[in-house]
Amino acid sequence: MENWRDNKLVAAILLVPASAWILIFFTLPLVIVWVYSFGQRGPQGQTLLALSFSNYARALKWIHLGIMWKSTWTAFLTTLICFVMGFPVALGIAFAPARYKNMLLLLVILPFWTNLLIRTYAWIAVLRTRGFLNFGLEWVHGRLDALFSLVGLPDIMGTFKPLALLYNHSAVVIGLVYVALPFLVLPIYATLEKIDRSLMEASLDLGAGQWRTMVSVTIPLAFPGILSGLLLVFIISLGTYLTPVLLGGTDSMMIGNLIAQEFGPARDWPFGSALSFLLLYVTFIALWLRAVVSSKSKGVSY
Repeated sequence: MENWRDNKLVAAILLVPASAWILIFFTLPLVIVWVYSFGQRGPQGQTLLALSFSNYARALKWIHLGIMWKSTWTAFLTTLICFVMGFPVALGIAFAPARYKNMLLLLVILPFWTNLLIRTYAWIAVLRTRGFLNFGLEWVHGRLDALFSLVGLPDIMGTFKPLALLYNHSAVVIGLVYVALPFLVLPIYATLEKIDRSLMEASLDLGAGQWRTMVSVTIPLAFPGILSGLLLVFIISLGTYLTPVLLGGTDSMMIGNLIAQEFGPARDWPFGSALSFLLLYVTFIALWLRAVVSSKSKGVSY
């Protein structure tokens, strides 16, 4: 078979469509938004081109820094919960019998088959005051109340009051964990699959227990995949828009919502562009740190 490197003209022609797609639909819009970030808002909401850093200075005011901090904290909390839940899942799939792996992976990616908007609305049906979760808690409360009545304690449970589970920060975190969890499980699983199992067997044969082997052998070898998953979840959670809008309350403003507000009702595209690029700079720094750590890591390359 002919190597494509031997025919550079054909290779260049084949690369033209992909390069044009990236240039027109990715690079060019980014450049336009970057130029807008130095502009100014006109009196009618139009964008006036200029060379000013006032939008970046405005983005660093306390009120906006508070929203950024809240977004960062929410993304960190979501990433932490996803890791606690996702790492055992990835570990279980990687070490499951071969005949079950495809089915388990299918269960992980199954939510992607449904639109994110529909899945988020489903959480509203679960978490609202008269939702499925409160119905379940009410049912348990009723059974316990009946049980205590049988033993002569009829009023010990009191009246059931539905929990306020929706339109608050906790609902946003629950929704983000649900959305982002597969993005952590899949990279870690892919890395665990590449690990040489004989290294773990050697650790066990030399007297290390299961926990010591996990901490000293498995996790260091899987670190590139873990880092990729953590970064994916953090970046997705940091710039999210839909979940806070549908599940959060009035105090659940995040950086993604602020950017949407500036591009929408406020009609302040220069300030929205500056906020977008601040978010993009954070993403670039995170990806650069990931590349630096991975280059120095001795784990499995992912």
